[in-house]
Amino acid sequence: MIIFPAIDIIDGKPVRLFKGDFSTAEQVAEDALQTAQGFVDAGAEWIHMVDLDGSVQKKRVNHQVFVDVANQTSLKVELGGGIRTMQDIDYYANNGISRVILGSVALKNPDLVKQAVKEFGDLIAVGIDAKNGFVATEGWTEGSDTFYIDLARQMEDMGVKTIIYTDISKDGTLMGPNIEQLTALNEAVSCDITASGGVTNIDDIIALKDKGLYGAICGKSIYKGTLDLKQAVEVCK
Repeated sequence: MIIFPAIDIIDGKPVRLFKGDFSTAEQVAEDALQTAQGFVDAGAEWIHMVDLDGSVQKKRVNHQVFVDVANQTSLKVELGGGIRTMQDIDYYANNGISRVILGSVALKNPDLVKQAVKEFGDLIAVGIDAKNGFVATEGWTEGSDTFYIDLARQMEDMGVKTIIYTDISKDGTLMGPNIEQLTALNEAVSCDITASGGVTNIDDIIALKDKGLYGAICGKSIYKGTLDLKQAVEVCK
């Protein structure tokens, strides 16, 4: 299982949110590049990054931060937030980003996902964020009546190979991941499933690994010290 240490960006600075609420934004480090290098030193090979400004403004905002991390560290960058057009995907694909996450557009503009997978293949991942099992969009500010597994199956049919699933009620809470929903999703589709939200300690990592998940995103747990990144990476080798 791959461990994805996470850096979310607002105004160029690394922050964490509680349950996706922007009013709870807490700066967790001074510099994204320096933080990312620390992840390299701990043995990480990937990093999960989110343009939170982009997710709200529906366009690329903090792109230089992500490009710098991709090109100035050895990390492979998985990136979401504000990626709404083929031009956005093309920009990141040509500037060193290893995986581009399509979020709200997966529900609102599935044709873009279809086109993106056709052109960029495995570079494309889909982020499915849900509350009580129903998909939320636009930086989690809008709900829907679409069940998360139904959307995942639709994405699988389009050729999407990687899905990042976030239970919003768990995100940033250090309350443990939603193992039940993640397991159901992993059994429902053939896509690689990455767990996002709630990961707290090494026991959570072991539980997710035992369920056969592809990856786990770890944010607040690293910054708050409840999870040792080096240990997590070692356990998952």
